Amino acid sequence: MPIDAAKALAAAPRTGEIAWDRKDVLLYHLGIGAGVPATDPGELRYTLESRLHVLPSFATVAGGGPPGVTGGLSLPGVDVDLARVLHGGQSLTLHRPLPAEGTATAADRITAVHDKGEAAVLVMRTEVTDANGPLWTNEARIFVRGEGGWGGDRGPSARPDPPAGDPDRTVERHLREDQALLYRLSGDWNPLHADPAFAKASGFDRPVLHGLCTYGVTLKAVVDTLLDGDVTRVRAYTTRFAGVVFPGETLRIRMWRGEGTVRVTASAVERGDAPVLTDTVVEHR
Repeated sequence: MPIDAAKALAAAPRTGEIAWDRKDVLLYHLGIGAGVPATDPGELRYTLESRLHVLPSFATVAGGGPPGVTGGLSLPGVDVDLARVLHGGQSLTLHRPLPAEGTATAADRITAVHDKGEAAVLVMRTEVTDANGPLWTNEARIFVRGEGGWGGDRGPSARPDPPAGDPDRTVERHLREDQALLYRLSGDWNPLHADPAFAKASGFDRPVLHGLCTYGVTLKAVVDTLLDGDVTRVRAYTTRFAGVVFPGETLRIRMWRGEGTVRVTASAVERGDAPVLTDTVVEHR
């Protein structure tokens, strides 16, 4: 079996140094659609280095190395075909606000391997620390089609109830035709998001947008709409990727206020409000 669960779980964390600067942050913000309108003071917080605020989801690409899905596929005990891989979910916990420039140590490891029958699910956790202590923790849930069925633990199956009542706010965010081409410059070079032939071999009519790009677009909408544009109020952010997004589509983002939380859903307007992000929660101060 290409996934050796015992070996993956027993492996020591893979550690490495990462670094980023203001240019990396600016590129990431542009990759998730910041800067429209270009002279809006609220957008200049994301696009002008002299007043730069770092959206917390930048943590998923900081350092420019292979984040999330592709990073997990190079860990011990994992040897799978990238065309069979889907990003199932993402969680981020912030220990401190992200600096616009920094160096840190990232430690990656597989913390769980679940057998879903037709697929395996890898849970990859990344702990990032700098000279002042913990900065953030990322957790990616990676689905590998065709690699289940060995009789392993299925893992948790409970899901939160959907938000009740009408949303407090609904916004729409149009995605550029070249959104995936711009976003991938932050370090996720998976050809699924750029190469039509690879996308077709993976079962899609055309290249799809990175799930983590949708993740960033959605968090920015929540921060700008309900958190007064204050990126430092975000404490944690989790989502389940329920469907694909194609560049050029429009996201409809619905938000429900709670006590220290915002429940969120995102859907693709042009495909009949097809679900894109579900089970999504932003925890905030």
